[in-house]
Amino acid sequence: MESKTISKGILQAVAILIGVLALLFFLYKIKAVIIYIAIAAVVSLIARPIIRFFKKYLKFNNTLAVVIAMFLLLLVLFGIGSLLIPLIIKQGENLSLLNSQEIKSNFERLYHQANEYLLSRNINIFDEIKDIDFAAGFKQIPNLLNTFVSAFGSFTVGLFSVLFISFFLMKDKEILHKALYAIVPNGSEGRFTKSFSKIKDLLSRYFIGLVFQITILFVIYTVILLLVGVENAIVIAFLVALLNLIPYIGPVIGLFLILFLTMTNNVGLDFRTQILPTALWVLLGYSFAQLIDNFISQPVIFSKSVKSHPLEIFLVIIIGGLLFGITGMVLAVPTYTAIKVILKEFLAENKIVKSLTRQL
Repeated sequence: MESKTISKGILQAVAILIGVLALLFFLYKIKAVIIYIAIAAVVSLIARPIIRFFKKYLKFNNTLAVVIAMFLLLLVLFGIGSLLIPLIIKQGENLSLLNSQEIKSNFERLYHQANEYLLSRNINIFDEIKDIDFAAGFKQIPNLLNTFVSAFGSFTVGLFSVLFISFFLMKDKEILHKALYAIVPNGSEGRFTKSFSKIKDLLSRYFIGLVFQITILFVIYTVILLLVGVENAIVIAFLVALLNLIPYIGPVIGLFLILFLTMTNNVGLDFRTQILPTALWVLLGYSFAQLIDNFISQPVIFSKSVKSHPLEIFLVIIIGGLLFGITGMVLAVPTYTAIKVILKEFLAENKIVKSLTRQL
């Protein structure tokens, strides 16, 4: 009898393990769909105050409010796309993308000017790359074009999927609640409903706070680039500001991007008297913007929206990055906020939970 019980327990454990592995494999296979749903949920949270405004103050019905909110989001998206076109065209002209020999010459000239300037100050960092073959990269242009076409197709499918899911999440605001409600244990429905409502409020404020954060950076970057005379300053500033959505890594990528676009905007000019001073002014302004963001914008957003200490946020983002890479860093704060709300509702008497959720 005892051996049968042990065997039955082992079989159940193996079955559970196989089931968990199968579920994880299934989730891995549909990870694109999960990402679409997550992005759509974020979009619906951002649009939530807009829909509420239309319904409360303009007395629109729910469907009309959602349709207008979707139209506004599409208008913003179209505006962003239309801003990118002049930047692409301008950079194409600057880099002479249709003439690989000319772009090779431009970069070789920029390289030699920078190398001569640094050597005059006994800085020899270009020794390691002095034999670089500038033409080799341009042989890959056809492959890059194919990759671009493929990526554009995937982007189109993803955009349509996100918009479709977002519409129904906004139209039927209870649809996600009902889906999660089905897996909640019996007797916990009331507390789950309360937690879900709190999570939506906090995350909605958080994502709106991010919009303000990006707006502040966008304004600062735009002023800097306009002052130094960079063309398409508004578009470049917007792209670099968006990169700040990726914690810690994003600003570093943004720095290289803004310097690269600034320098290529002046390809053909003298490196020492024109390109380098412009790049240094942009670097100084970018550093100022990051100081404003790190010591003013972010602390206010985190404390007012998700009600977490900046040190908490720092540790959570680092852990998310170590576990799941860049995706984990981006999703760390929303996930941590949701977990805190759930823990407070279901484990309110725990000492650790009390300490972490005392501001909620």
